[in-house]
Amino acid sequence: MGNRGMEELIPLVNKLQDAFSSIGQSCHLDLPQIAVVGGQSAGKSSVLENFVGRDFLPRGSGIVTRRPLILQLIFSKTEYAEFLHCKSKKFTDFDEVRQEIEAETDRVTGTNKGISPVPINLRVYSPHVLNLTLIDLPGITKVPVGDQPQDIEFQIRDMILQFISRESSLILAVTPANMDLANSDALKMAKEVDPQGLRTIGVITKLDLMDEGTDARDVLENKLLPLRRGYIGVVNRSQKDIDGKKDIRAALAAERKFFLSHPAYRHMAERMGTPHLQRVLNQQLTNHIRETLPSLRSKLQSQLLSLEKEVEEYKNFRPDDPARKTKALLQMVQQFGVDFEKRIEGSGDQVDTLELSGGARINRIFHERFPFELVKMEFDEKDLRREISYAIKNIHGVRTGLFTPDLAFEAIVKKQVVKLKEPCLKCVDLVIQELINTVRQCTSKLGSYPRLREETERIVTTHIREREGKTKDQILLLIDIELSYINTNHEDFIGFANAQQRNTQTNKKRAIPNQVIRRGWLTINNISIMKGGSKEYWFVLTAESLSWYKDEEEKEKKYMLPLDNLKIRDVEKGFMSTKHIFAIFNTEQRNVYKDLRQIELACDSQEDVDSWKASFLRAGVYPEKDQTESEDGAQENTFSMDPQLERQVETIRNLVDSYVGIINKSIRDLMPKTIMHLMINNTKDFIHSELLAFLYSSSDQGSLMEESAEQAQRRDEMLRMYHALKEALAIIGDISTSTVSTPVPPPVDDTWLQPGAGHSPPPQRRPPSALLPPGRPPSLRAPAPGPPLLPLPGGAPPGGAPPAFAAPPIPSRLGPFAAASDPFTAPPQIPARPARIPPGIPPGVPRRPPAAPSRPTIIRPAEPSLLD
Repeated sequence: MGNRGMEELIPLVNKLQDAFSSIGQSCHLDLPQIAVVGGQSAGKSSVLENFVGRDFLPRGSGIVTRRPLILQLIFSKTEYAEFLHCKSKKFTDFDEVRQEIEAETDRVTGTNKGISPVPINLRVYSPHVLNLTLIDLPGITKVPVGDQPQDIEFQIRDMILQFISRESSLILAVTPANMDLANSDALKMAKEVDPQGLRTIGVITKLDLMDEGTDARDVLENKLLPLRRGYIGVVNRSQKDIDGKKDIRAALAAERKFFLSHPAYRHMAERMGTPHLQRVLNQQLTNHIRETLPSLRSKLQSQLLSLEKEVEEYKNFRPDDPARKTKALLQMVQQFGVDFEKRIEGSGDQVDTLELSGGARINRIFHERFPFELVKMEFDEKDLRREISYAIKNIHGVRTGLFTPDLAFEAIVKKQVVKLKEPCLKCVDLVIQELINTVRQCTSKLGSYPRLREETERIVTTHIREREGKTKDQILLLIDIELSYINTNHEDFIGFANAQQRNTQTNKKRAIPNQVIRRGWLTINNISIMKGGSKEYWFVLTAESLSWYKDEEEKEKKYMLPLDNLKIRDVEKGFMSTKHIFAIFNTEQRNVYKDLRQIELACDSQEDVDSWKASFLRAGVYPEKDQTESEDGAQENTFSMDPQLERQVETIRNLVDSYVGIINKSIRDLMPKTIMHLMINNTKDFIHSELLAFLYSSSDQGSLMEESAEQAQRRDEMLRMYHALKEALAIIGDISTSTVSTPVPPPVDDTWLQPGAGHSPPPQRRPPSALLPPGRPPSLRAPAPGPPLLPLPGGAPPGGAPPAFAAPPIPSRLGPFAAASDPFTAPPQIPARPARIPPGIPPGVPRRPPAAPSRPTIIRPAEPSLLD
């Protein structure tokens, strides 16, 4: 019984197919199977019916097979059929089977000749079959007929390729003999997915319809278009025979007679015909399953592991239980609060490594975008000086002032402070946008309950909008407070005396020389194609220069650009460009790099652009129209000022610059604190303490916790998939256990080969039919003590070789199939070939019957000629 497990391999795959077909999908697993491919009217259905010995497949003109039919043939003492979609019903009338196939096809595809890849599973139990699993696919067609869709050829082609492109599928390519083999659609498609011909078995039908004087001998001898597994010829019933209800047994007898009597096929008659094809397919499929079983098990285990976590929460799931709904609501609101806080405050677990989350983006707004907006809003130098001179003159009126007036300073300072309102409000808007995005990301986990998700988003967003008004009011209040009292006694204020002596040059604070402010990749975007085009370089920004290198090793420096007189301006990105661009240029109209007046630097995202701009600010490179060194000559040309007024303007200019710097510093510090307190922390508290009450008051719990149809379907599919995978692994586990743990036969006793063994025959007295092909090891030539070894029931194996005797591990076929190895016993089918016993066994040695239960006789399939 060492091979009992192998005997059950084909039923094992049938069980796996049932497990996955019951959930409506194949679970992305490649189950070993035989796919039957051929053109329309090539004889595919007739071959399958001959296997079963019954008429059970739909007949007609045009496309009849419109869904894949998974046909599982199972040896049994009784004859009946059953479908997977109606398991409880057993069909003993095969006309009813045909009607059920047609009805089930129409149920999915409709009656307009459309096709569907969803298979029909049919299982046929019969004493006339060997265990076999085949998939009957729609016939290959070229031109749509009647009301078939225009792309019917491509639909069928895609469906066939879906089945035969799997490495685990054997391809049964059916080609009529009255058609040139070079034009065979079946072989062409098989060649596409199996160019070496390792998985393809050729079947030649309609050999009796070839023109007189022609034959398919070269094809069947595997000479014309060789396949590793060879070709087998069959003769099916004609349409006239089918219409006349000719019995399949008689048809098989006629087929046998045809091969024995035809001069071109007589020498290979034992390797032709439907019974031989059935045996070969059984052996090939069994061997194929045995080879693919280990990889199938590992795939099943990996898929089961990937589903374990998701299925855990669904195992004891009852959709309508009110206690479950309440618990789920509480858990989800609590989880939403935790997720929101983690995204804002940051967390060590579940860190997003692909993009910045809410808190990090808000931090970037506070410390990069907002300071940059403040700098952009700062005053234009010429306009400021003009405003100061007008303020001084207007305060003095008709008099000529001797001293610099304080009121001019206050008026200019207040005007500059008011300008801070716009960037502050813009900062609040940016933070609100990020908060709302964060809320949406956190509610994505509530997708199972669309109503709950919608309500949560609405309530939290409404609260954020309410806080927006209060936050903006508070920020405007901060600016009004700054306007209400100009504190010239501030410790950082330079004072009147220092302002008179101060030079504008010293106002421009620079970072420590040689301090590296930022490193990173940037693309120089505006180099012409003639000079190499856009290129990415490694940039290093220090307090004094901008350098770029070939790569981050910083060994090969391309250029170093001093930061003096440099400014930044925004550049609109090109029509087809996905990059975000900003430019550096020289205020003195000099070329910045080679012959370029400005360098355009490109980043992948707007966040990178903002970050680089903030870094340039730290290095003292400001945006266009910003505070720069005074251009005295230009101002003198613009205004006609007497030296005294000029000194007063310069003094107030220095005082304003000092005081506005203090205000900016204060606002930059207070803005993030105000937004955090009034908006972000408040929203966190609201979610933790009040969101649940708002949810309960907005709607009843039942409607809130209504599950989406997609989620219910997903849960059912996942649970079915999980159980199908577990069942499949259990099936494979059982078969492996029975295969491994069943005791194998004892070692072959070859002592009778030794000289002087009294009970064994001398080698030269073995009958000719028992000779093995040369080259076999002696241990395999010797029959084991016990039942005699028998030749294959079909006579000589393919290729004219002598009958091959069995050796493990190929499955036994003589146990249950002794009567069925050639199912139909009409006299012309099998020539009388009695199994002979080596005559040299002494009379005293007992002989056991061939079907002894402890040591089944094992048939070795005649493989050499098929797999040549």
